[in-house]
Amino acid sequence: MRLFKFRYPKLLGLIISIVLAYYIFKNPIVAGYISHLNLLGYFGTFFAGMLFAFGFTAPIAAGFFITLNPANIWLAGVIGGCGALIADLIIFRFIRLSFEGEFNLLKKNKTVIKTGNLIERSVGKRIQMYLMYTFAGILIASPLPDEAGIIMLAGLTQIDEKTVAKLGFALNTIGILALLAL
Repeated sequence: MRLFKFRYPKLLGLIISIVLAYYIFKNPIVAGYISHLNLLGYFGTFFAGMLFAFGFTAPIAAGFFITLNPANIWLAGVIGGCGALIADLIIFRFIRLSFEGEFNLLKKNKTVIKTGNLIERSVGKRIQMYLMYTFAGILIASPLPDEAGIIMLAGLTQIDEKTVAKLGFALNTIGILALLAL
């Protein structure tokens, strides 16, 4: 007999892990270790790009990019974007494969169906898709959790991995370049 029955255990686990990791990486000792990435040159920039894609490490990566003074800002932005791209593809594959059952279950949920119908009647299906892609793009380009944007793309659309790769690389590179320019 289960004490608690929850219909979306993987989604709950993901949310709990993001919140828990945020508090772990908020620790100054952990942040001090991450600041040593600067000594690793462009490899550190690549690694920081990977951290930029994960919500719980994005603040640390953002701080790294803000304090970094690379010799070539464009090269550093592209290398960081490549790191973020790899992390986004890992997230995408993980979400697409392991959360598929829960996404299908969510699509059948009465509240989700009613909300979707209300939004579709209010703004139309085409505008709804543009808004979702825009919001997912903002999440991916910013130091906010890429996981949320990738979940939106992986779970709510029929987008393929190549398109996610192109979007993720472009948006993360733009976000990293903006931080490097500060």
